[in-house]
Amino acid sequence: MMSSKVIVIAMFVLLASLAISEGSLGPELHCRCISTERKPIGRHIEKVELIPANSHCEETEIIATLKKTGQEVCLDPEAPWVKKVIEKIMSNRRR
Repeated sequence: MMSSKVIVIAMFVLLASLAISEGSLGPELHCRCISTERKPIGRHIEKVELIPANSHCEETEIIATLKKTGQEVCLDPEAPWVKKVIEKIMSNRRR
């Protein structure tokens, strides 16, 4: 029969490995955006991150960080104002 100390250590190692695998230590293995914002919030945006479709997410994701709160908001890539923001970012990259 295993001692209770061995069982406690085994449980700790298991929980620690689960916590590490669920943390942000590695690449995201799924889409980050569950829902997207369609209404214009352009004046509240500090930065925008474009994540192209990949093996873990079939959709291009557009994630904006808000100025005041630092909250990340997923933007709807089909919204007309979001398309304009993306065009502006892409034209600035070409310069």
